[in-house]
Parts: sequence; C-alpha cells; structure tokens
Amino acid sequence: MGTYTIIEVNDDITKKEFLELPVRLYRNEKNWVRPLDFEINNTFDPKENKMFQHGECCRWIMTNDSNETIGRVAAFIDHKSKDLNNQPTGGMGFFECIENKKTAFALFDHCKNWLQERNIEAMDGPINFGERHQWWGLQVEGEHRPVYNMPYHKSYYKEFFEEYGFQVYFKQFTYKTIFSPDSLSDIIKWKADRLSKNPDYRVEHFSKSKTQRFIKDFVHIYNEAWVKEIPGIEGITEHQTQTLFNDLKPIIHEKLMWFAYYKDQPIGFFIMIQDLNEYLQHINGKITFYGKLRFLYYKYFQRNKNAIGLIFGVIPEFQKRGIEAAMIYEFSKSGLDKKFPFRTLEMNWIGDFNPRMSHLMKHIGAEVYKTHHTYRKLFDEKKEFKRSEIIK
Repeated sequence: MGTYTIIEVNDDITKKEFLELPVRLYRNEKNWVRPLDFEINNTFDPKENKMFQHGECCRWIMTNDSNETIGRVAAFIDHKSKDLNNQPTGGMGFFECIENKKTAFALFDHCKNWLQERNIEAMDGPINFGERHQWWGLQVEGEHRPVYNMPYHKSYYKEFFEEYGFQVYFKQFTYKTIFSPDSLSDIIKWKADRLSKNPDYRVEHFSKSKTQRFIKDFVHIYNEAWVKEIPGIEGITEHQTQTLFNDLKPIIHEKLMWFAYYKDQPIGFFIMIQDLNEYLQHINGKITFYGKLRFLYYKYFQRNKNAIGLIFGVIPEFQKRGIEAAMIYEFSKSGLDKKFPFRTLEMNWIGDFNPRMSHLMKHIGAEVYKTHHTYRKLFDEKKEFKRSEIIK
C-alpha cells in the first residue's frame, strides 16, 4: 500500500474528497446511485443533525503517497443508546475504500482507536449517525439498485469487515412485491374482510387537506408502537413530524400513506414513499434547474414506478387482530387503479430479529430482493458475542 495519511474532514477540500471518492469507485457500477451531496453533508452538520444533541462524530479521508484519496470513514457515539448493549457500543459508517485490505484495516483501526479513547468497547457498522432507515448496513446480496437513502457497496467490503473481526449482529432484508390484491394470500384477504365488517375499525389513506390530524396520529402511533417496543428508538414530537412531512411534501402520494383506527383512536400506520433513486440516478448528486425538470417529469409522467415501505407499526394492544392485513389489503387495491403510478413496492429494512414481519411478507407475495448486514466488532475478543435479540 505504501505510505498513507488519515486526515480529518474539516474544510471544503476534505469535504469534497469525502463526497467524490465513491463517484470514482463506482463509476462502472450500473446499480450505484449517487446520494444527494447535501444529504450526506447534513449528516455531519450539528445544525442539521439532531444526533449531535446527545452524540459526537468525526470523519476522515485517507490519502496515499501521491495525495490521492483512497478511503473514507466516520465514527460516532450516541450517548443515549451506547449503554443499551452488553458493553458501551459506538458506530462506524460511510466506509468506502479501494480494493486493498490494509487500507480497510487502517480505517477500521482509526475508528476503533477513536472510540476506545472515549471508553467505548465495541462498534457497529456500517451504520448511520442518525435514523436506522438511512445508510444502514452493508449490502451483501442482491445486485440491484438501492432504494432511496440506502447504501450499495463493493462486493469485496464483506470480506474486509469479516476478516477484521466484525460479526453479523443482525441481517436486514428488503422484500419486493407488486401492488395488487392478487399477490396477497387468502389469510390476508380473510383477515381484512373480517375487520372490515367490524364498524369499530376503519382504514383510510392520508389526505393533504387533513395533514395536521394525520401528523398527530402519526406521532401517537410511532411513540406507542416503536419507542416502547424497540430499544434505542427515540420518541418523536409533533414539531419533528411536521418538519418530516414538510420535507416529504414534494413526493407525497396520498395513497402511499395508510392509517388504521379503532373508534377514532389511531392504532396503526403504513407509510410508503416514492423511490427517489429512480430519479436521482440521473442527476449526479446535485439538484440543479435541469434536475428539477427531470424530477417534475418523473413525478407526473413516469408510470410503473417503485415505492418504498418506509415505516410500519401497530400499537401493541391491537397487534394480532388483523390490522396489518386490513391496511395491506387497502393499499394493494390501489394497483387496480389505472391512474395509480406505482407498480412495485420494496419493503425496506426488515430485520431478522423480527420474524413476525418476515412471516407477514410471505403472505403479501413478497420475496427477499436484497440483504444487508449490520456487523458488530467487540474490542475485547474474549468476550461472548451475542446477536440482536429476537422480538417476540
């Protein structure tokens, strides 16, 4: 490998190199989609990323003796969640490097040392300094284009991680199906039909004219169904949700967001969005005037588009009553509408620690389309490694 230098990203030159290295690495990869530059930059901006309120982060590039950038990586700590494990655990991510194991190991070592200086005893990776549904996991199976804000990786990265001593903490599956009731099992149809006959329950799609009501409902369901069920998931406020919906406004399709109610009480949601990578693959990471025109064309004229299952949840006391089936059946019927622009749905980020959701996927005719690994590296290799606990 020769000599190398690891440089902290802290000025315009290093920030640009951090963004441009993947462009060079993946120039011949047809499935790679360049993320929007500002979204990557925002991850490392304390003004934009709320994780800095209770966490810390540092990122680096690596250059060779010819001053060429040959690697990049970031390390971070969430002080709210680091102690939820058997040992204080931090994270690393945004890893990219040339096909050279010594280069990769030097970057891993740098993250490890940075974390150990802060009394961390393990690191997960490659993960995001932020929400789980973004930039999380190493794509190891499924040579397909990633969905919006999910990573695509070089095949040799898997060998680098595992030879360094990372072990699979959990697997994340992406399932794919079509919008059609015909893809659903008889069980789903039966459960949906049974629930529809009970006047106490109803399922409806999002309406822009009632945005504020749906925001309140989303917050209630999210905090009841996710925060109380999964360790490390933070609660969300109405203000944060308002910001989220404002960000999503240009790509919201009302029939991609479904809510379930019991006697007018919100009890479940299924939130999907357009897969913007179908559009971003054409604009090279920057939204220019030309890029905006392409987006408008994609939004209003392209048919047979792909949607992403972003988040799904049912309040615990209403689980196993067919709520999931009712929502799935209703949005599947959208495929019968000739004006509905979406043909396929990718159910992103279903962990192998959640067998119930994997079982549900079989009933909606979905098959595993891609697989990501989230790894964990214990710094003391004498300690017992434990995989993520199964949700029962």
